[in-house]
Amino acid sequence: MYFRHITDWSDAYTNGAHIAGGERWPAAWVEPAARFRDTMIAAGRARLDRVYGPDARQRYDLFLPEGRPRGLAAFIHGGYWKAFDKSYWSHLARGAIARGHAVALPSYRLCPEVRIADITTDVAAAIAAAAGEVEGPIALTGHSAGGHLATRMVSQPSSLPAGVVARITRVVSISGLHDLRPLMKTAMNVDLRIDAAEARAESPALLEPSPGLQLVAWVGGGERSEFIRQTELLANVWMGLGAATSVVIEPDRHHFSVIDGLTDPGHPLVGALLG
Repeated sequence: MYFRHITDWSDAYTNGAHIAGGERWPAAWVEPAARFRDTMIAAGRARLDRVYGPDARQRYDLFLPEGRPRGLAAFIHGGYWKAFDKSYWSHLARGAIARGHAVALPSYRLCPEVRIADITTDVAAAIAAAAGEVEGPIALTGHSAGGHLATRMVSQPSSLPAGVVARITRVVSISGLHDLRPLMKTAMNVDLRIDAAEARAESPALLEPSPGLQLVAWVGGGERSEFIRQTELLANVWMGLGAATSVVIEPDRHHFSVIDGLTDPGHPLVGALLG
């Protein structure tokens, strides 16, 4: 049997320093995202900065396929709940749009101005608003902290309206953070301010999944061990609570490249999201 003892929790959740050329991100996402937005605007298939709340960050972009959407997919961005906005990730909508789905990408308020529980309610409001624009089934995905937020939407109790939860067919958490307790031991908790009560209330791995849920927990084979552990953890726990779950460890992918499959309609990651 193999036991591992972590003494530096901040390092355990650090990604870029452990990836060759890791300094290229997040800048590497900016140009393809902007180019995709320009293309969709020119085609008349972009609804940008849709309002779901009074704060300037409470906005989402909605990209539409050709013809009537077959349903709605949503991508929730990461950044440890304290960085980035929807503009970095627009191009990740390409795969689902090519398969006939509308795609929503929300921004949300960030720590330390708000707490993770507030971000959860932001994302729920954004998903509910987008669901009001697009009929049909809903599929959720998110990366890193976004994986936490995607799975939190289908953890009980959920801030989403029951009718919206009932439309969610599956969730794909990409390199998701499903147990917040280890993050309390990192230096970034100065900004996140996670305490024991919030960790219990906001960790999907400590909550019940919504009935009938299909969960795919996806992670890169080249990621830090904590992201792989967190991925396997949620699938294991939720399977025991009656959800249909699976784990995919994609070879030769690190924390930043693991989302690239969303740009390709034929990639298994898009297949996992849309079925």
